[in-house]
Order: sequence, then structure tokens, then C-alpha cells
Amino acid sequence: MKSREISSGTTDRMFVLILEKDEEAFAAIMQFAAENAISGASITAIGAFSEATIAWFDMAEKSYVNTDVPEQSEVLSLLGDVAEDDDGKPSLHLHAVLGLRDCTTRGGHFVSGIVDPTLEVILTETPAVLRRRKQPGMGFALIDPNAA
Repeated sequence: MKSREISSGTTDRMFVLILEKDEEAFAAIMQFAAENAISGASITAIGAFSEATIAWFDMAEKSYVNTDVPEQSEVLSLLGDVAEDDDGKPSLHLHAVLGLRDCTTRGGHFVSGIVDPTLEVILTETPAVLRRRKQPGMGFALIDPNAA
């Protein structure tokens, strides 16, 4: 992965990350956030994957149901955020819309994707730390706007 800070001010930083062929996107973005002490940010990305996994949250079961996309797909939209988890580490929450060869789409919670040939990510840091907290009875964590 290549990266460069493209904006730096008193309230936020902006980075462009260029992921390369065969990098696993979720892990690469997570590692970048950890190495750069990013505790609040928004993420957008476009590019392509040779394979990916997305998921749908089953409210009744309180768990994610994975769907593999075992073919080349265009990343039409990858959106989400970085927040700090209960352990003070970066937590990613990303959703993806993937375009397939026949121009149909698959979308859902982004779990993983193998980059091919590239993924262009814009990460914009927020001026405040965002904290993600586990929700009792829900099975997942949400950003708590009142957490300090």
C-alpha cells in the first residue's frame, strides 16, 4: 500500500491510500488506522477486488450472515467510518456495493476483499474521537455520540 497525507489542519487530516494487487483491503485499512492513531474518520473508496466477502445482519439471530463474491468485482462504493472500540483500538464499520460482470450488484457489510488491481481510499479524520460501544442485546457495536 502507498499512502500520502493530502490535507493537514488544526481539526483534521486527510489521507489517500492506494492499495495494491493482492492486498486484503479490510486488514490494510485497519493497520493504517492503528499505525496513524486514527480514532475517528470517514472512509470512501473505489477500485476492484478479485474476490470479496460481504455480510447481512440478521436481527433475529443477532449475527452476520456472510456472502462470498468469488469473482472479479468493481468496488462501486465502499463507505464507512473508523471509531475507537472499548479497548481503545480502531474499529472499522464499512459497507460495500460491488458491481459484477453482468452489471448486477451485491452489497452489504464489508468483511474482506482481495484487491485487484487497485483500491483508492480517501480517509478523512474527524476532529473528535469517535467511540464505538457494544449494544446490549443487539450483537454489535454502534458509535456513541455522547462517549468522551
